[in-house]
Amino acid sequence: MARIIAERLVTSLFVIFGSTILVFTTLYVLPGDPVDSIIDPSVATPEMVENLRKELGIDQPYHVRLIHYFSDLFRGDFGQSLVNSTPVLPQIIEQFPKTLALTIVSSCISIIVGITLGVLSAVHRNKTIDVLARMIGLFGISMPTFWTGILLILIFSVALGWLPSLGSDGWQTLILPSFTLGIIGAGFIIRMVRNSMLEVISENFITTLRAKGLTERAIMYRHALKNALIPALTMMGMMIGDMLAGTVIIETVFSRQGIGRLIADAIMASDLPVVQGVIFFTAILYILINLIVDLSYSAIDPRVRRSILHD
Repeated sequence: MARIIAERLVTSLFVIFGSTILVFTTLYVLPGDPVDSIIDPSVATPEMVENLRKELGIDQPYHVRLIHYFSDLFRGDFGQSLVNSTPVLPQIIEQFPKTLALTIVSSCISIIVGITLGVLSAVHRNKTIDVLARMIGLFGISMPTFWTGILLILIFSVALGWLPSLGSDGWQTLILPSFTLGIIGAGFIIRMVRNSMLEVISENFITTLRAKGLTERAIMYRHALKNALIPALTMMGMMIGDMLAGTVIIETVFSRQGIGRLIADAIMASDLPVVQGVIFFTAILYILINLIVDLSYSAIDPRVRRSILHD
């Protein structure tokens, strides 16, 4: 197990290094001058522009800027915002708890709804509850995030007046955005758990358990479910990472504070240090989540652990 952890840590470091270079290069080659977001081009003189470019270090060639960027990252310096001249990292740390709360609640909704409906759908195959679960799953997978969010706002805020539609103050403002994000993940989990359960139910050891006289309830929920959840575990980890990325749309639609809203505003203002900082921070989180899930998957299923060790 120690070897698997060491291999995964080394791989994760390479992924973080590569993704950082990719993000830096992408923002470097994009058209537009960051100086335009600081001073008005219509009133700025060429000397003012040149002096500001030297002050920010963006007059340097690509490789020099890249080395400086990595040097700053190793010291924990994510740079300063071009718009408000404040350090980027404190801004991310201030906004992250709001995004984390949204991601955790959304993930809980996805996992609880997804596993419950996926299991019921498989156990009651081709019955009413199976059809209903598949329809909910198809809705979650097919509908765009912003469309679902706007639909929920129209129903529960505008028509019924039960829940607030905008803002991030109070737990009530967390319900609609969490459900919007959660129903998407639930759609994927329903399909994954249903298919996995049906596959496990058809295996020989289930027939053996029936021959031994175990009740159908014990077979389904004590033996079949445990095996069916193993492949779904990896997808749940990836789903949590995708939810972090999905908060950009959700926090914009519901006018919530968070790192998704922070990067959306930074993109609109061409505030490149903030964009780079949020992407780097999110990439590390995404990789860490997948590393934890990967190691959990290896710990739960001995077949996966043996397969990795024999590669």
